[in-house]
Amino acid sequence: MSKPYLLGMYEKAVPADLTWLERLNVARDSGFDYVEISIDESAARLARLDWTAGQRRDLVRIQSEAGLPIRSMCLSAHRKYPLGHPDPEVRAKSLLIMEKALNLACDLGVRTIQLAGYDVYYEQSTEETRKWFAETLARAVEMASRKGVLLGFETMETPFMDTVEKAMTYVNQINSPYLGVYPDLGNITNGSIISGKPVADDLATGRGHLIAVHCKETAVGRYREVPFGTGTTDWDALEEAVRQGVRRFVAEFWYVGSESWREETAEACKFIRGKVESAFDRCS
Repeated sequence: MSKPYLLGMYEKAVPADLTWLERLNVARDSGFDYVEISIDESAARLARLDWTAGQRRDLVRIQSEAGLPIRSMCLSAHRKYPLGHPDPEVRAKSLLIMEKALNLACDLGVRTIQLAGYDVYYEQSTEETRKWFAETLARAVEMASRKGVLLGFETMETPFMDTVEKAMTYVNQINSPYLGVYPDLGNITNGSIISGKPVADDLATGRGHLIAVHCKETAVGRYREVPFGTGTTDWDALEEAVRQGVRRFVAEFWYVGSESWREETAEACKFIRGKVESAFDRCS
């Protein structure tokens, strides 16, 4: 019988100097079902968008060799080249990145891209940046629809989109089956402290539009590198996602130089599986 859900591993959970075969083997041996590839603003990961056809075929072959696929992409390169930037040349670059990311996704077998929910990141958010964000987003979603790839907003740590409810403003505005929400459970837990809305109620505002869930530990005012089980993430709210039909989850955590990273990767998988399976049990 097939698993009722799939659990992915965020690529940055393991050392960056691993080969793709090593990375996939570690994920498989740790108990994960797939890997989420990262395309961030660093030169090394942006360069992946320009991989040759041969390099792409090699990675498809490596996935088959490892027996573990790459099934989602975390696209955070738009922090440097945001959809809402006032400069039209930067917005054009953001769309070029989107086009290349979609092409890479198709070549690798990825059908879900997580978009960072920022109108701008390094710049000041204004009414103008929000307007440009919406206009550029519409063009990005049109690109995705032609490729048959789902785009999902990650809920972030900034006020622009720190809740599912805020992400849904743009999902409803665009009104496309190719744009949804890919919430970060830890981030929306912190967002709920600010908004006063319970995490499960916030997830409920995205009913019918949740694509997957990033499972990350956070603490009050802390959004990264909080060890699983030591923070304040509302894991019980996973029940709402499961009831909505979400069946893909990704454990988001980072390699921080620990010598026991292999054991910690396996423990992270065990921890998140326990939380997800508990949510399924409560729904049965």
